[in-house]
Amino acid sequence: MKSQCGRAAIALEFLRAPALIMPIMMIDILPNPLTLSARRPADARWPAVAAALAHLRAARRRAVRIVDAECGDGMLLIGAALHARAIGFTAIEARGIGIDPLCLRRANNAAAAVRDPAIGLLFEPCELAAGLAEEAAFPADILLWLGGAGQRPEVARAAERAAQIVIGWRAPRMAA
Repeated sequence: MKSQCGRAAIALEFLRAPALIMPIMMIDILPNPLTLSARRPADARWPAVAAALAHLRAARRRAVRIVDAECGDGMLLIGAALHARAIGFTAIEARGIGIDPLCLRRANNAAAAVRDPAIGLLFEPCELAAGLAEEAAFPADILLWLGGAGQRPEVARAAERAAQIVIGWRAPRMAA
């Protein structure tokens, strides 16, 4: 199976969450490989990630837990952790789950380069439904998720239970 590491023609959707209501926006994109240039991943979800972190920080939160389901090469999650630290979070727990061994290896190599004791990064192999079910026991603050249209309903429900704020993708709507 060829590694995709997050490359696909997709659209962006900011999902509603109890702690942060964001408008639903659809943007057609073809993302570039994720990079950490200037500490900002080249991912169209980045504005929603930055806004969610700013919202939590404005609420005087000092610790944050972020989960990236289907994390690819981990660059969005690593960028989010670095940004959280830059805006004043003093404890950042970041977990990436996925099934692609090549992408997970890249993510773990990149995570090893982050040398900040306030940032804990973990990338591990895990099937999506099982990983989301684990997270539902102690929901994260933010869930980054590639799911959406075409996803099994039980997986979508598990994603909603896995975090207070869900930032995800969904397939573009087809014109009638």
